[in-house]
Amino acid sequence: MVVKTSELAGTGHSGEVVDAAREHVWVHTLTWDEYEHGGLHVFDRGEGSCIWDVQGKKYYDGIAGLWVVNAGHGRREIAEAMAAQASRLAYANAMNFTTTPTAMLADKLASILPGDLNRIFFSSGGSEAVETAMKIAKQVQAMRGFARRYKVIARRRSYHGQTMGALSLTHAKNEHWFGPFMYGVSHVPHPDRYRSDFGLEGEAADIAAAKYVEQEIENQGPDTVAAVIAEPISTAAGVHVPSKIYWQMLREITEKHGVLLIADEVINGFGRTGTMFAIEQYGIVPDIMTMAKGITSGYAPLAATAVSEKVYEVFKENPTVPMGHLLTFGGHPVSCAASLVNIDIIEREGLVQRSHDNGAYLKSKLEELKSHVSVGDVRGVGMVYAIDFVKNKQTKEKMGKDSPFTKRLQELTMDRGLVTRIWDVMHLAPPLVVTREEIDEIVAIVDESITIAERENADLFAG
Repeated sequence: MVVKTSELAGTGHSGEVVDAAREHVWVHTLTWDEYEHGGLHVFDRGEGSCIWDVQGKKYYDGIAGLWVVNAGHGRREIAEAMAAQASRLAYANAMNFTTTPTAMLADKLASILPGDLNRIFFSSGGSEAVETAMKIAKQVQAMRGFARRYKVIARRRSYHGQTMGALSLTHAKNEHWFGPFMYGVSHVPHPDRYRSDFGLEGEAADIAAAKYVEQEIENQGPDTVAAVIAEPISTAAGVHVPSKIYWQMLREITEKHGVLLIADEVINGFGRTGTMFAIEQYGIVPDIMTMAKGITSGYAPLAATAVSEKVYEVFKENPTVPMGHLLTFGGHPVSCAASLVNIDIIEREGLVQRSHDNGAYLKSKLEELKSHVSVGDVRGVGMVYAIDFVKNKQTKEKMGKDSPFTKRLQELTMDRGLVTRIWDVMHLAPPLVVTREEIDEIVAIVDESITIAERENADLFAG
């Protein structure tokens, strides 16, 4: 049976939709075993902080899609802006031209980005934004006369995307399938106050991690390193929030050695961390910054790579040389129209401050969960948090993504109507519009689910 899209509202065709998904949709990271044993969920609609599946069951969106839906689900004004733009002009050649909403969005971003990050290269998603940042860094270094500066330093455990270059920066992920990766990438320790690679705690751990970056630049040879890339706050690494001095040291180190500093704000940006951009909390301006996800709150695919005036100056000095990079859908007018309205909502409704204030409330509620034997640490800022699960609080031994406890906890939270992601940590990052009453309900689901999972897996815990 073929179901028309006009017939999809509601749940009358839920069986057909689920069957179609099971038979034909390649959900990106779902295994066949999960397809076969209830791991496939098909969502139908959303409003505010909640989403409903095709059977009509309501869930709290505890991870905002994937750290994306900052302005919340069901924003009609964004949809209307997209429809109006699609009717007026849905596409123009992005290679040699631009469009009205694209120009307006670039101007808006330049006005809210830190420092002199005011030249914007648009793409379709975070991985493309990172690929763009790497290419810009390498071309700029070459155009400055440093043709041997092609290497990029990233951090272990960070995530920068899934296209080949971005995956090379995403430390050793699936190399056994897709390697060898891009040549010239090396990885350094991540700032981590809970399980420091240096056996240190607090700010001392962050300082050691920053010093290691300089050691790696010197080890590789400063005249061969194009850039250092890092997320201000990395969700993949477990939502570790570095000290202010860490980023200030990175800025000093990269400037000292003529290396470009790339801040990956794909997840952090547009209010997620309690400031419009996370890097603002560290008092420095990177040379290049990537953005995606919250730039449209997920209403349309869009990403951006911004560079400082100093970086773009090399193209002004070489006025006949273009950037050696292009993307068919870069700066798509419909996506840019969505972004303009999305940013207006974020500003008009004070969602950045709301993220900061309700984030502090969320943290206070999550701290209470430390009474559980499995909860070793709670970390985060703004509206992005992680609960770190351990087998032993003294040794901080990780529970692990594939442990019976973790798998059961994922089932329990979904059964109780909470969408989140549980690996070594449970990620909690609801839309910025979440209310304190909804936060209470989300934390209550987490509390109850942990209690049951601990009881069913008591043999995993020390003592």
